[in-house]
Amino acid sequence: MIKLRTLCSAALALTLFTALGATAQDRVYINPNHASQADVSPFSGAVLTGDTLYISGTLGLEDGAVPTDPATEARNVMNGIKAQLEDAGMTMDDLTYVQIFCSDLSLYQVFNDEYRTFFTEEFPARAFIGAGSLLFDANFEIQAIAVKR
Repeated sequence: MIKLRTLCSAALALTLFTALGATAQDRVYINPNHASQADVSPFSGAVLTGDTLYISGTLGLEDGAVPTDPATEARNVMNGIKAQLEDAGMTMDDLTYVQIFCSDLSLYQVFNDEYRTFFTEEFPARAFIGAGSLLFDANFEIQAIAVKR
């Protein structure tokens, strides 16, 4: 029963993927890490499939460390998202969904003050999630989805 369910799920996913006009060849890796490189994290910065860009969790580090000023860190992480978008030929206005993970919810307004300066049109849908500790003791980590307008 489980094998049949898995097979049906896989067939449905393939049907939807194909119906949307996407193929495996449409996948473009933005800032990829390669499996053969043992010293890198096992993920790519972003993956472009058709007109949709999936951006991996991004931190706002400077020289591998978290800045002492949370506003600077927020600006850095947003600049990282912007750079991923630009590498895919998109802008911040192409963002449709953003998830922000924050290790200290008292920094909500600090983050928002920086965040709002990156948009010229409507804001994307988003979630601001209180998280425990983040990698490198960061205050913020963002992952996002963008669709080319």
